[in-house]
Order: sequence, then structure tokens, then C-alpha cells
Amino acid sequence: MSAVKTVSVSCEISSVLCCLKGTEVLPRGNMSEDIQDEEVLQQIEREVRMREGASKLLAACSQREQALEASKSLLTCNARILALLSQLQKMRRAQILQRAGRRPSEDLVPCKGVLALSDLRIPLMWKDSEYFKNKGELHRCAVFCLLHCGTEIQDTDLVMVDRTLTDVCFEDTIIFNKVGPGFLLRLELYSSCAVEDFGSLGTRRGSRLGGSVGCSSGKKIRAAFESAAFCGSISSGGPGFASPALSPDLSTLGPKYNLLAHTTLRIEHVLDGFKTHDLTLATTEDSPFWLPLYGNVCCRLVAQPLCMTQPVISGQLKVKFEEDFSGWENVYGVLRGQTLLCYQSEEDCGSEGKPSLKIPIKKDTLICLSESGPDPGQNIYISTQDQGGDVTHTLSTHSPEDTQRWNDALWQHVYNMSQWKQCCDDIMKIEVPRTRKSITVSQGSLFHEIVTPSSPREGPVVPDLSMEIRHLLSSYYKESY
Repeated sequence: MSAVKTVSVSCEISSVLCCLKGTEVLPRGNMSEDIQDEEVLQQIEREVRMREGASKLLAACSQREQALEASKSLLTCNARILALLSQLQKMRRAQILQRAGRRPSEDLVPCKGVLALSDLRIPLMWKDSEYFKNKGELHRCAVFCLLHCGTEIQDTDLVMVDRTLTDVCFEDTIIFNKVGPGFLLRLELYSSCAVEDFGSLGTRRGSRLGGSVGCSSGKKIRAAFESAAFCGSISSGGPGFASPALSPDLSTLGPKYNLLAHTTLRIEHVLDGFKTHDLTLATTEDSPFWLPLYGNVCCRLVAQPLCMTQPVISGQLKVKFEEDFSGWENVYGVLRGQTLLCYQSEEDCGSEGKPSLKIPIKKDTLICLSESGPDPGQNIYISTQDQGGDVTHTLSTHSPEDTQRWNDALWQHVYNMSQWKQCCDDIMKIEVPRTRKSITVSQGSLFHEIVTPSSPREGPVVPDLSMEIRHLLSSYYKESY
């Protein structure tokens, strides 16, 4: 990394430290603020312990595959620490503004949802002499993807790549919970040259994993900040963005990962199907960790807004069926998805009986209040375009409080669907994440599925080390208390 980028990252970390130190002298806030702060600090403390465990494990590794997994865990912990510290900084700033008398905006806030990325494949473009004629040096790299969505960061399995593969396949299903419609999902592809000569890991190879990890959590957090400030040679993804990396003392202990390519996915990229997205390359062909990328990434990105999967509101309603006011009927209403279901009674709803009326609620539905009706008070008018015409229904409740409650819920629901856009057209299916399994050097590819589907590729199997590494780190974390 250039000197300019290193200084930029250091300045960013210094500003966060100043903010955190400055807020320590402020009077304590309410209980909810203290609980939120404590939860984030506990997450930071856990990641710091995991990071220290990963560094000790890296120093003790004697096999290349183990060192690659440990180095990957170390980079992921660094990324999570930086994200959590950024979240803590934002929380402290919001608390300062609230104590200064500035209230947060009371505008409508869209509901959260679940985001899932699966079937991740990155095609490769080897030269004819390398792939078909098997000539030249066997260029072999260890690669994985790091996915950032807000403060949540997840990683994929580690895949060994050489010229026998036409595309890199990650079988993971990555799920992010509590995501808003304005999400930015940043996908980063990291690569490390997997040389056969593993070499020396330094004088700390024989150090054991147990023992004390340090003193107070405050010192750990500051130490994590200082080590994360050294970003090695990883390129930044844009203004104000700092990719995680190993500190100088740890980077000499084993393999180093470098940012190979990246992309950012938004709500417009959500589609219930396999789709191709552009990749931004972050390296050149002369880099030792380089791979011949096409410049695209293929994946399935789906989302499930909570407003589509959970009931929004339910209760007693009066629905107007006829033009005159004598046509009102008592029903039990349940707002779910794109429909307000009206049952004859609450028992019919509980027994999964058929609703007597279905009122469509869509992104373009109009909700308004009117004073006219059979009883004193306001009625709710629901107008939706359906099959080329406007369909209008009138609702009433048994109290002004219930009327306001239903009106607010309907307004919020329409707003949620308008913000989640195509994600509310149908409920997209999210596959259950698979358990981590063995990593194979040779795996199925899009090329061979199309050209030679009846000729499965064979190759040696690398032992699954990701679960072993996680188990060791977890044990280290528990023993360090």
C-alpha cells in the first residue's frame, strides 16, 4: 500500500479513537444506550480474543493449509473489529446529538429483511497453452470471499485454484439478518499464492495456544486499532474505505492475502435467479497472487423483507361491502404480505380457514381517512389498481384508537413495500446454509457442466481445516477468561 493510503487509514483510526475517548467523560445515558454499548463492546472483545488466538495459531502452524486458514481467520477478525468500532463510533455520535437536544428524524423507517447470497461463481480466463495444453508453471492460489453488509461481515470457504479450473465455485449460502432496503453488500475476493515451499514461520512456531491474552478490554481494543492501522499492500475500495490486513509483525509469520477484485451489490441486483455482475479488478498480471479473471461474478442474491414473511397487524374490523352504509360486516382482519385477509371470526383465522374477503395491498396502494361513515369517527379508504381498474374498499373499527393503529400500520406497510421494490412482488426462497465440508482442489465448473457433463473431474482432496481452525479458536477464546 502506498504511503498516502497508509496515512489515510491511520488518520481514520485516530479519529475514531478520539471520538471514543471523548465520549468516556460524558454522563451516562439511559439504560438502553448502556445495553447497546455493552453489546458492541462485548462483540469487539470477542473478536479481539479470536484475533489473538488466530495469531498464536498462525505462529504454531507447520502445514501450508493450516497457515492459509489461520491467516484467513486473522484477516476476517480484523475486518469485523474495524466494522464494530465504526458502529460504536456512530452510536456514540448519536448519543451526543440526543443529549444536546437534537432528536432523531421521525420519518418513516422501512422494515428490515433477510438477505442471502448463494451459488457464488467467478469464471476464469486461462490462456489456451495453460488450460488445454497444460504448459507453463502451475500457478496455484488460495482464494476466498469476504462479504461486508453494514457491520456484519462473513467469509466463504477457502478454495485452492489452479489452471485445471475454469471458474471458482463457492458453495456457501451467506445470510445477513436485519438488513435494510438501502443495503450495500460489498464482495471482496482475496488471493494468496500457495507455493509448495512453505518456509519458516519464525521463532514463534512452537508457542502454545493457551495462556493469558492480556489485561483490560480497553487495552485490547486500542491494540486492535493499532494493528489494524497497518494495511500491508491491500488496495482500498474507494474513498474512506480501509480493507483489513495483518499487522507487520504478524504478516511475516505466514501467507498473506491480497485483494484481487471487488464489487458492490444493491437492492436493484436482487433477483430470484442466477445473475452476472461486474467485478472491479484490484491487481495486475505481474502480481504473484494474480488469477486470470473474466471480470464477472455470478451469484444468486435474494431478499425476504419482514413485511412479507410476518403478519403486520390483526384485529376486529368492519368492512363495507355495499354502496350504502347498511352493508357493513364485522370481520377479523390480518395484514400479511400483499393482502389484507378478512375472516368471519378469529377462530377461522386460527384454524387456517378460507378468508371471506381478500383486499389487495400493493406498493402503489392509496390509504386515506374520511369522516363519513355509519358511526362517528374516521373510516379508512383503501384504493388499489387491479386488473386495469381501481378497486376501493372501506374499513372501520370499533374505536378511534384502533382506527389510528390500523391506518398507521397500513401506511407503514405500503411504505415498506415501496422501499423494498421487486423484493415484495413474490416471496423469494432462501436456501438453508449448508454445513462446511471438505475443500477439493478440483471442482465442477460451468464450462464442464455445459461441455462435458458426463465426465466428472477428479482430483486430490484437501482435508477440511476450516472447522478445525474454528474449533481451536473457540476453545482458545473460552480458556482465556
